[in-house]
Amino acid sequence: MLPLDEISEKDLEKIKMIVFDVDGVLVPRGTKIKQEGNTTTLETKVIHPKQIEQIQKLYKAGYLINISSGRGLYMLEEMFRGILPFVSLTFENGSATWHQGKIYQHVNSFEFLKDVFPKLKKILENNKNVKGFEPKEFIITIHCTQQIKEIEEIVEKEKGLTTIWNGEAYDIQIKGGQTKAVGLRHVMEIFKLNKENVMAIGDNYNDAELLAESGMPISADKSRVSGKFYVPLEGEFLPADKLMQKLLSLKKSVV
Repeated sequence: MLPLDEISEKDLEKIKMIVFDVDGVLVPRGTKIKQEGNTTTLETKVIHPKQIEQIQKLYKAGYLINISSGRGLYMLEEMFRGILPFVSLTFENGSATWHQGKIYQHVNSFEFLKDVFPKLKKILENNKNVKGFEPKEFIITIHCTQQIKEIEEIVEKEKGLTTIWNGEAYDIQIKGGQTKAVGLRHVMEIFKLNKENVMAIGDNYNDAELLAESGMPISADKSRVSGKFYVPLEGEFLPADKLMQKLLSLKKSVV
């Protein structure tokens, strides 16, 4: 992997779309969630106005912008409300994509998840390490203070499902068929792009397939995922901020 500073205008010649992971890239990692009975309180992350402005500049420079996240659509719409005309939102680990008010569903997981959900919900009542279930449509996300073997064992017994641990939560989803890479392939079809036209930046284990599916993978945490280039973690700026600063410096005509 090469440091981000070594990316050049030549590297960007074929890039038409930039795909951003959210947590750890556009906003700090970590989700504040509290569940008491049937009431779930979930903090909405805020994208810094500077990064909103940078995304607008990249769009005006000719780049399509896609946000790819394990988060639900309602959360992403709130986070990016100020720039919804400029972005597409691929949510719940590639399950579906929102673009200009239209939803393209890529994966139907209802039949897989309906039987396992009641079993997993019992853990909430019995394990103090479970912080809560984040409301979602196509995957089940369980926020925990640490990995819980019981969750993994329950899911392993269910045909066609798998667990992904991201350091703060489990995503329960279809094995192999429900990933950010699957979502990206559908997004490329929507916008009629090839792999070589896509740059993607991610920082966590569930981003590995997304980066591998892109023609220009950017690692925002080289201890977790690999890329052609990596963003150094030192300094005050988030990885997406550093990447956008670099890209805009190579597109001086729009700054």
